[in-house]
Amino acid sequence: MTSAGAERARVIPAGDARPRSGCPVCGNASVLDVVEIPRVPVHCNVLWPTRAEALAAPVADIRLGFCRGCGHTFNRAFDPALMAYSPRYENSLHFSPRFQEYAQSLAAHLIERYDLHGKDIIEIGCGKGEFLTLLCELGENRGVGFDPSYVPGEAGTASAAGFEVIQDFYSERYAAHRADLICCRHVLEHVADPQGFLRMVRRAIGGRNTVVFFEVPNGRWTLRDLAVWDIIYEHCSYFSAHSLAELFGAAGLGVRDLREAFGGQYLCLEAVSGDAVTTERPPTRELEALAREAEDFADEYQRKVAQWDELLEEMTEAGRRVVVWGAGSKGVSFLNALGIREQSEYIVDLNPRKHGMHVAGTGQRIVPPEFLRTCRPDAIVVMNAIYEDEIRARIENLGISCELLCA
Repeated sequence: MTSAGAERARVIPAGDARPRSGCPVCGNASVLDVVEIPRVPVHCNVLWPTRAEALAAPVADIRLGFCRGCGHTFNRAFDPALMAYSPRYENSLHFSPRFQEYAQSLAAHLIERYDLHGKDIIEIGCGKGEFLTLLCELGENRGVGFDPSYVPGEAGTASAAGFEVIQDFYSERYAAHRADLICCRHVLEHVADPQGFLRMVRRAIGGRNTVVFFEVPNGRWTLRDLAVWDIIYEHCSYFSAHSLAELFGAAGLGVRDLREAFGGQYLCLEAVSGDAVTTERPPTRELEALAREAEDFADEYQRKVAQWDELLEEMTEAGRRVVVWGAGSKGVSFLNALGIREQSEYIVDLNPRKHGMHVAGTGQRIVPPEFLRTCRPDAIVVMNAIYEDEIRARIENLGISCELLCA
């Protein structure tokens, strides 16, 4: 390992609050520059069939800014023209028992709270259709999903009649599809104009009394818990509870519930189109606390990258074999931030659709857990600590004894 990884990130002084482009949520021009990370993969979740193609994957810069007006964090260098979502895009987490448990409980909660039985459901950005299938099967509902990355048959088909997925982005052209629930999970953080997107959704609802459920990564968890590997180019927005609530209120959607979920990593928002809308700004002291977390994050990003660079360098020099577990966004970000290429050849993932493919930017081959019997690592870097217990159980069942390190 070399210090090249640490050199990939350039921290902007925390006090630099030069007004440039405004906040995409509230339009405020008072934006604190936080951290700049050059040449990261444009798509973490587009995998490549060969190592050479993976090493040549498109890259772009991240320049995080923090809005002093609403507490929103966003990539000021984001270029939506670089985004291309197709069936090659693969980010399903449903092969994890821990994630399956979470998705099942979330679907059951929505069905019970809003009496979703025999109803019509739309999911915007349904991926491979796993969560929409759950909503349809558990409540005997009818579902329509929208996602250009959908591949028919990969997630199975819901037993409920009327389940379909349209391989397109959701827009007002589909307003004729009525819905009792509009669900959108882990999409809004990819949208360059979240204001325009939500207003479009509100116009499509029209006069119907429709429940709206959105789930996004929790931007405050990223800052507060120093989840530095969550910073990826695909995510142009990192919502705080304050910025998310303000966005929905401005779009004319009344927020009923807004909570942290999945160990604090996600924000879940429930709104109803017919409810009264309030758009109160958060207290100044809370925005100041968020700003301090953003300032600390800038320094901590550099420190954490340097610490891991040093640790992996020591392990390499000692002849210890290290394998990363988790070929999702966190794993790809980790490998690229540290500039890891030849030092680690493989990365483990449960998703069979990823096996044999290669990681953008660094070229590791993605392998199933069973491959660990062949490569026999001395240490496994776990990219998300929420999965540590299931990973530990899995490697014990494989008869592998090694150290687990949570990134």
